[in-house]
Amino acid sequence: MNPALAPVAIVLGTAVSYVAGAFLGVPLLVPILNVVPAFPFMIDSLRHRRVGEAIGRMLVWATALGVCATTASYLAPVETARLFIHADDYRREMFWFILTGHGAEGDIRQFLPQHAGHAAMFCGLALATGSALAMPLGAMLMNYMGHYVGALGAASTHPWRALGLAWVPWSLVRIASFVTLGVVLGGPVLARVFGFEYRLSEQRRWIALAAAGLLVDVLLKWALAPSWRVLIKSAAGW
Repeated sequence: MNPALAPVAIVLGTAVSYVAGAFLGVPLLVPILNVVPAFPFMIDSLRHRRVGEAIGRMLVWATALGVCATTASYLAPVETARLFIHADDYRREMFWFILTGHGAEGDIRQFLPQHAGHAAMFCGLALATGSALAMPLGAMLMNYMGHYVGALGAASTHPWRALGLAWVPWSLVRIASFVTLGVVLGGPVLARVFGFEYRLSEQRRWIALAAAGLLVDVLLKWALAPSWRVLIKSAAGW
C-alpha cells in the first residue's frame, strides 16, 4: 500500500471496528477490534526503522478512536454505556465532578495514583507483549473517555461547546504520551517476533518526550481542572 494511504486505511478501519463491535455486542472484544486496523501499520513503520512515522500513524489511530467513541456516545449514549468497558461508571464520576466539584478529577491526591497506575500497567504491557495488550488497554481508556464526552454533549444545552471543552488539553497530552510509549516500548518484542533491527536505547528522546508529557498532564490537570469544570458546566447548562 502507498504509505500516504495508511492514515486513511487506519481511520476507515477503526470506524469499521466500532460497527463490528456493536454488531457482536461483546464489550471485551471492542478494544481488541479497535486495534486490528492500526497495529500492522505500526509494525510496518518500525520494521523500516521509521519510529516517528509509527508514532504518527498511531496518533491518527488514537484520534479516530476519540472521534468514533465520542460520536457513537453522542448519538446512542445508552447503548455505548453497555458496549464500552467502564463507560457508565466513568460518566457518572465525571458528571458528578462537573455538578459538584467533588471527585478524583479535581484532587491530585486521588488522580495522581490512578494516572501512575495506568501508566505503569500500560508500559509494562507494552514491554512484555510488544504492545499487543497495551494498545487494547489504551483503546479501552479512549472508549470510556469518549463515552463521557459524547454523553455530556447529548445532555448539554450547548453540545458543541461541551464536546470541545470536555476533551480537555491535559487528556490530549496524556493520550499522545501513551501512544508514544506504546510504540517505542513495544519495539523490542516486535523486532524479535518479526525479525527486524530495533534498539530501545536509540529511542531515549521519544521516551523523554513522553515522560515530560505525562508530567505536563498532571501539572495542567492539577492547575486547571477546577476552573475548567466551571466552563464545562456552563456549556452543559447545568
